[in-house]
Amino acid sequence: MARKILTDEGRTALAAVRAADAASVAPARTDLATAVRYLLQLLAEKAPGHTVEVRVPPFGAVQVLEGPRHTRGTPPNVVETDPATWIALATGAEQWTDAAASGRILASGTRADLTELLPLRP
Repeated sequence: MARKILTDEGRTALAAVRAADAASVAPARTDLATAVRYLLQLLAEKAPGHTVEVRVPPFGAVQVLEGPRHTRGTPPNVVETDPATWIALATGAEQWTDAAASGRILASGTRADLTELLPLRP
C-alpha cells in the first residue's frame, strides 16, 4: 500500500460503506477503497510477515504472517477476494468458512486460511 491510512479516516470510510450497504446503495468508490486499504493495514499490523499475500483487487494487497519470505513471482500462499467480502470478513459480518464455501475467497497454499486472524476488531 502506498500510504498508511489514518485510523479516523479508515473508520469514517468503513462507516460510510456500512451505511451505503444498509441503504442498499453502492458505496462511493473512494470510501470503498479507503475502507479496504484500512482493513488490510489492520491485518498487516496484526500479523506482520511475508508468507501470505492477501489481495483485494482493485484496491490493495498486503503480505502477512511470519515465515518464509516471498520475493519473486506468484507467492505460494495467496488469498484473494472482492472488496465487499473482504470488509464482511474483516469486520466479522461473515465467517471465513461461509465465504470460502460460496466461492468468494480464492485461497491457495498451506497457510492461506485466515480464520484465526479474523475478524480484525470486534
